[in-house]
Parts: sequence; structure tokens; C-alpha cells
Amino acid sequence: MIGLRLLTCTLLTPAALWGEPESVRQILPLDVEFHDSAFKERLGHQLTLEKIAQGFEFIEGPLWRGDHLLFSDIPANRIYQWSAQGVRTLIAPVHDPAILTGATGGSNGLIADANNDVLLFIHGLRRIERLQGGQRAIVASHWQGKPFNSPNDGVLHSSGSVFFTDPPYGLPQQDDDPGKEIDVNGIYRLDRNGTVHQLAAMHRPNGIGLSPDEKTLYVASSDAKEKWWMKFPVQDDLSLGDGSIHFDARHIAKPGVPDGFDVDQAGNIWASGPGGVVVIAPDGGHLATIATPEQPANTTFNADESALYLTARTGLYRLTLSNP
Repeated sequence: MIGLRLLTCTLLTPAALWGEPESVRQILPLDVEFHDSAFKERLGHQLTLEKIAQGFEFIEGPLWRGDHLLFSDIPANRIYQWSAQGVRTLIAPVHDPAILTGATGGSNGLIADANNDVLLFIHGLRRIERLQGGQRAIVASHWQGKPFNSPNDGVLHSSGSVFFTDPPYGLPQQDDDPGKEIDVNGIYRLDRNGTVHQLAAMHRPNGIGLSPDEKTLYVASSDAKEKWWMKFPVQDDLSLGDGSIHFDARHIAKPGVPDGFDVDQAGNIWASGPGGVVVIAPDGGHLATIATPEQPANTTFNADESALYLTARTGLYRLTLSNP
């Protein structure tokens, strides 16, 4: 187990801050650009896109938790919870402004760890924390004695290790920021004993995910000139082989860059990207693009993959799949 340092944590009660932001139920027109006839047939004809909450600043990092969804609002410095009963603030602030790190913003990615506790990837605190039983604890904050840039997103491996990305988005001047001590923007592995390994470097690593067999690690490149999803072979010792482009989105002349994503049980990537949600096959084929009213930043499935939740700037959306 990773050693924990307990921190104070403000968890708001279920009665706190209901209504603003607020839950809504708005069925939206669906615009899907299919590139694969078999995929179109498998999805059926009952896809539904809904807006289910609104009034946020910039939301990210969705995590399904059995009967509710957790997600971050980075500039608002909050973590919200959405369920059928409504939307409420769960943690505020995520980054205590009295803690000066040279970075800004609250949490970004939220994932479940090997114990089903929640890991928070916090831009402004430049670290990863665990939320367990209402308490927060620092899990990792440095590599080789140097503070992370701004941990962004992660994915759990069946071994209990976590792969995560560390771009410079939380630093005011990003790569040119005087507080940036690690030269590269990295892809890392955090082992259960707390050891951190730098595995690879990318210009703008962002969303991250594993193939169902855990033999391939996917990483989104959120760069206007390098709009693609990379793939890295995962070795037996959980190091990474040489990366290559899995899907190149530079030909998609629509707003947006690769960002957060989820991988379904068939190995398809459902990714925030140019034009909305870009669906990518395990072989790198472009299956479809699902247009969204706001540019999404991240996605996650519920437990049975009957619904895909989208965090998109000021709104939270749900895509219901009739035949996933």
C-alpha cells in the first residue's frame, strides 16, 4: 500500500449548493458522422444525447461511482457529484489558495484506485491525492525530488499501478514557467508502494487509457500541430515500448484537439476530440464522430456501458447507447 499523509478535507453535505449549477433534462438533436457501416448497424437507431447539468466553468475528469458521477471544475476549484437526485458540490476548494505551489486550478482527472478510493490529479497542488472516507492524503507529488508540472489524468492497471500524464497546463507560463523543474512533459507510472517512474515524454500528454487486455497504453496529444492519439506497448515489467501514432486527427477540420477518453470492452476509444466525440477502433480506424453542442473535454462510461457521460466546458451531457 502507498503511504498516506492525511490532510484536511472540506466535504459538503448533500444539502449544500443545490440548484447552481443545476441539473437539467434536455434532449438534443443527434448528429453522427459514421465512417464504418458495421459500427453504425451495431449501435442501432436509438442513440440519445441529453444535457443533464449546466452552469459550470470548465468541467473535466468524470468518474462513474455506481449510482452517481463525480467530476472536476478546474477553474471553479470544485468537485461535483451528479445523480438522479441532482447536482451538488462535493469538495470546495480542491486547492486551498493558501497553499502556494506556483500553479493554479483545482483537480482535473478523477479515477478509482485498486481499493476503489478516488485519486485526484490536482493541477494547482501539482500532486496526486487520495480521497478515502472523507479524508484526503497525498499519494505522489515529486519525481526524483522535483515537483510534478500539473498531474492531469490517470488510468488504473490491474496490478494496482497507475499510469498518468503530467503536462504543464496548471503552470501560468506552461513550458516557459520558472516553476517548471522537470524539463519534459511526461507519462509516468505510480506503483502501489509509492514509487514513481517516468516512462516517456510527449509535448502535450493529456487523456490516458488502457486497452482491455492491458497490452497497449493510449495517450492523447492535445497539441494543435500534433493532433493525434499515441499508443505504447506495455511490457511485462510495466515499462513502455516505443510509441507510435494510433489515430491522426490532423485531417479533421473541426474545432478541438484530442483530450480525455474512455475505452469500451471491445477496445474502442470514445474520445473528446475535433468535432465532438471521436470513436476510434482498436486497429486505429475512424468509426464515427458524434457532434456535441460544446466541445467535450473528457468522457466516461457507466458500469454496463449503456451510457457515456461527457464533460464539456459549461455543460454535462449523456449519450445513451441503445446497443453498445
